[in-house]
Amino acid sequence: MSAVPDAPARSGLERLCELLHAGGGLMATLVSGEEGAPLDGGAERSPAVVAAAGPRTAARAAEYELLVEAIYEGYLLHYASPRVVRVPEADLGLLAGDQLYALGLARLIDLGDTIAVAELADTITLSALAQGDGNPALADVIWEAGARAVGWGPSEEHRRAKELVCAGSPGAIEAMRTSARAAPAPR
Repeated sequence: MSAVPDAPARSGLERLCELLHAGGGLMATLVSGEEGAPLDGGAERSPAVVAAAGPRTAARAAEYELLVEAIYEGYLLHYASPRVVRVPEADLGLLAGDQLYALGLARLIDLGDTIAVAELADTITLSALAQGDGNPALADVIWEAGARAVGWGPSEEHRRAKELVCAGSPGAIEAMRTSARAAPAPR
């Protein structure tokens, strides 16, 4: 008897669309594309893929990818171009973004991962500070470093980089880049 090959794995972004469609209501009407249709929303560059690839998250990688996709899509609704949720006006985008933040963080809390809750809360806050300062490049690298901290665990370099962002230091972006690339020390 030959084995039947597995169907290709759905991305976290595809699963997010399915979750929002299944939830019904206004959010379901804001999801772009057909339910079940494959997405090319740049998932390979998504912080969710980075977070799910780490040793801290390996046992529940699919759940971490989904919840980080929800949080990141919420961020994109606030500050950039969302990949799957389309809104006709800015105020609705902010509300939808807040709902996605809450959805992702609630799923993370259900996992009991307080380290990841803290890291993603910091990531949301610090990227908002960077956006408020007109520095989207810093916001992008904050997401890269935050995703790495979720997947691999926080490091001293990452803690220092977050302090530099809070202080408005010109060295913050390079510190965050270093944090995003660093291999955290084992705990």
